[in-house]
Amino acid sequence: MGNDTIANMITSIRNANLRRTKTVQVPATNITKNIGKILLQEGFIDNFREHQENKNYFLIFTLKYQGRKKKPYITTLRRISKPGLRIYSGHKEIPKVLGGMGIIILSTSQGIITDREAREKQIGGEILCYVW
Repeated sequence: MGNDTIANMITSIRNANLRRTKTVQVPATNITKNIGKILLQEGFIDNFREHQENKNYFLIFTLKYQGRKKKPYITTLRRISKPGLRIYSGHKEIPKVLGGMGIIILSTSQGIITDREAREKQIGGEILCYVW
């Protein structure tokens, strides 16, 4: 098992959505905190907070569902750039997810941002994941 914290976080959220679980606990790192901030800012999750057990820090995500059938707001969460194969893109080549309905989360020289912010600032970076 590798040390890909982003893939572990994505898998945990995806599994919680399948089970319609309200909260998910993932190990806290700077990258997972920043991705959580983006998911909160874009309206994909209700809330997230930091929790400490002994010397271990965790992020607890409160997932967002709609309707009686509890349809999740995050329908697909896909990891793109992996430790074995990094995917980079310039600001002109950043793809659009579902014609702009979804978002791409990038790691750039100015931090972890969405595809819209990267196009506005005209900076490229590593494509971390797609969310829609």
